[in-house]
Amino acid sequence: MGDPLFKSSVEMTLKVMGGKWKPVILCHLTDGIKRFGELKRGMPDITQKMLTQQLRELEDDGIIDRKVYTQVPPKVEYSLTEYGFTITAVLDVMADWGFKHKGRIETGVVE
Repeated sequence: MGDPLFKSSVEMTLKVMGGKWKPVILCHLTDGIKRFGELKRGMPDITQKMLTQQLRELEDDGIIDRKVYTQVPPKVEYSLTEYGFTITAVLDVMADWGFKHKGRIETGVVE
């Protein structure tokens, strides 16, 4: 774990999906295509500005796709790219660890 390559790889992963909101956004998109409003309703504590920023960063990193339909009113859909689906394994590990950690907190286990 003290290996510099390991550390730089973890840093790279965090650069792409780190922060409070990106993993949550990605979890929502693993369920399929979502519109902006659907994502916002699923994360009521995120601001519109922050959601927009996080979606742009994920799009810039090639993790999500943004599809704009030319209609009135405008319609925009977000989905995971093929490459984006490769990050679901990381989300699964995070969810498993979070579930176990929550259980430790609820049972009062502290080491």
